[in-house]
Amino acid sequence: MTRFSLACAALCVCVGLVTAPGPVASAQDRPDRNALINEASSEAPAVLSLDEAVQIALVHNYALRQTRLDEETADVQVREAWGALIPSVTFNSSYTRSVRSPNPFAGSEAGGLFESLGFVDWLSFNEEARTDDNPDTQPISFPEFQEQQQQGLREAGISPSGSGNPFAVPNQFEAGITVSQVLFNASAFAAVRGADRLREIRDRGTDREEQLLIDEVRATYYQAVLARERARVTQQSVDRVQRTVREISQSVEQGTAPKFDRLSAEVELSNLRANLTDASNQAELAVNALKNVLGIPIDTPIVLDDDLDAPAAPEAIGEFTIESATDMALRHRPDLRQAQLAVELNEIDRSITRGGLFPTVSAFANANYVGSVPDSRTVTLSDPDDPFAFDQETRGFFDTAYWDQSVNVGLSLTWNIFDGNQTRRQVQQRTIAVEQARIDRERAREGVKLEVEQALRNLRAAQQRLDSQTENVERAELNYEYAQQRLQEGVARPIEEREASQQLDQARLNRLQAAFDYVSALSALETAVGRPLRSDPDATFQF
Repeated sequence: MTRFSLACAALCVCVGLVTAPGPVASAQDRPDRNALINEASSEAPAVLSLDEAVQIALVHNYALRQTRLDEETADVQVREAWGALIPSVTFNSSYTRSVRSPNPFAGSEAGGLFESLGFVDWLSFNEEARTDDNPDTQPISFPEFQEQQQQGLREAGISPSGSGNPFAVPNQFEAGITVSQVLFNASAFAAVRGADRLREIRDRGTDREEQLLIDEVRATYYQAVLARERARVTQQSVDRVQRTVREISQSVEQGTAPKFDRLSAEVELSNLRANLTDASNQAELAVNALKNVLGIPIDTPIVLDDDLDAPAAPEAIGEFTIESATDMALRHRPDLRQAQLAVELNEIDRSITRGGLFPTVSAFANANYVGSVPDSRTVTLSDPDDPFAFDQETRGFFDTAYWDQSVNVGLSLTWNIFDGNQTRRQVQQRTIAVEQARIDRERAREGVKLEVEQALRNLRAAQQRLDSQTENVERAELNYEYAQQRLQEGVARPIEEREASQQLDQARLNRLQAAFDYVSALSALETAVGRPLRSDPDATFQF
């Protein structure tokens, strides 16, 4: 089995890890980027196979990591949508300081009520004096009643308060908890379904991103291998021409060859050395491009372990028809599932908008703790047996006289009866969006069909070019052997041997390009159908 066969087998296995049904290789099973960097920091660079490159990219690629964060965002949005349907608990607290409180009866017939509240106590005293059957107690006049009260306050050492508004309390405290539960909200119920569809869209998007990333890694990896092999073939050309220059130089010194042949060979050698410099530079740049796709530091030294020794195409490729490939793609492409989910999401969006035509019903419960605390908590108490005897006491900040509780429960209904038909017009717009999403779905399906057909045709064409170039390399190698023998026998000139060498180098470069086109076309076909094309134990691809 060739090294390329092993690489292609690993390639199919890598795609299967992501796209085939069943568990995907976890992050613990994949090569760790830090381990690769630590290995590369030793004396020898890290050896990286195609399989390892794919697995590292699936964990550390920058774009894919961003996509996975979008997926986590979608999960959070689903939980956020559910939050609208579970009970909500709100705590409220406030403090109000009344700098000046107005007379609540100002401007009315009761505007002087505070000044006349003393009449109530006087009338009560006189009524009791007339009805207590005690001849020593007689009704008195209101001024006398006020004078005796003032005398009692002075004797108790109490200064009468100057406040004329007994309802004014300067400090108001309030703290409470409100619990509400949505009983019916058509828009919220539809929003939960929409968030779930959005999450699935993101999931399928991640699946497709992984497939596209695998295709990009394979293309970039083999591009680097191709650049390396081109540099190797160019180096072989330089070595052969160097030998030719030495041999021609000896012949020139012996007088058996003209100086023209030596100068011609030296010019060719100089050109090849310039080509080698360019090829080596391109090989290094291609490796750096691969590092960027993998998401590893550019300065990490790595060596690519696979090559481009492509096998011959299996005969079964002719049995893999465009219809069967298209059917596979329609069943397994994540982006087609995304297109279908987009239709469903627009339908749900229409349901959310239509939910505005229905009422919203909620249940609520409020529990509050209210405090009305005066600045001075010293109160004057009257003796119940003697209206002219007084005493004082100071109450605490949390005295029950200042604090109380309130609890209430109920239902609330909100229904927008008429909004100028705005909601209905919005529903019509969402209906149009649904039709547009369906058109996009059909366009995506047709686009996939075209993509699969092009990928399959490109693969077959690449296979034909690879077969042709493989045969051409064999002919070029045989021609070079003949040229060497003719040169050794003295029946051919060195220039003929150099021409055969150039033809061999060009044939090898063409075959390398054909092999790269083949593996790229195979990768494109696997990406187009959304499934790996399985390989048998001999690494011949089965279609």
